[in-house]
Amino acid sequence: MGNAMLLLLPLLSLIMSSGSLALNQDFCVGDLARGDTPAGYPCKPEATVTAEDFCYRGLVTTGPTVNPFNIALSSAFSTRFPGVNGLDISAARVDFSPGGIVPLHSHPSGTELIYVVEGTLSAGFISSTSNKVYTSTLRKGDLMVFPQPPALPDQRQRWRRRRQQRDGGHGGLLLQQLQPRLQIMDFALFANNLPTDVLSKVTVLDDLEIRKLKYCFVGPDNPSVLIWSPHDRQGRQHESSSSYARHCVIQ
Repeated sequence: MGNAMLLLLPLLSLIMSSGSLALNQDFCVGDLARGDTPAGYPCKPEATVTAEDFCYRGLVTTGPTVNPFNIALSSAFSTRFPGVNGLDISAARVDFSPGGIVPLHSHPSGTELIYVVEGTLSAGFISSTSNKVYTSTLRKGDLMVFPQPPALPDQRQRWRRRRQQRDGGHGGLLLQQLQPRLQIMDFALFANNLPTDVLSKVTVLDDLEIRKLKYCFVGPDNPSVLIWSPHDRQGRQHESSSSYARHCVIQ
């Protein structure tokens, strides 16, 4: 498979935030040793900056697998690519196994642009105001942008969701943030210690299904996954927690 993501970088290179350390100078290559700040990493002395600080080769290979979604992710965020520090831009590569999917998620205050390198991709987002779905089938060489949500008084209302599924191959992502904040809906709901009965009410899922999902996203050691009675409130017999593993595989 080929890699073709470099041409997209100029599209977002002019986007900067008012708090950026790079606003008053040509660039601000991050000094990772000095630690991150709300405005990004402190700048390396210009005398020590080299051309290699503005190059990143970490997207050449497939990144680590993200289970249970059958995808692999490699990123070019400021923690790995100090040349983007202060520019409010970052990139990533996603490789999909057959049937792989990027789960519903949001990037508060961030815009995302995807580019299909190989294969076919079904991608879309849900608007934060009307819950209208905007989706399209993308093929090799296609682009799609996911707009930044509108500014709202309550940060929790800034919700954008995207769905990506393909038959294999990989694509590139560009994000209008140095370290994009990411909240995956599955983990937000089921990788926590909220009581099962509370989750059952807010998701309209029964207790048994909640426990299966907690097993997938937290693991069997979480107390909320344990089976406390032989039957659920509908009178059906519970499965043992060890049998939940088969529910965690995306086909």
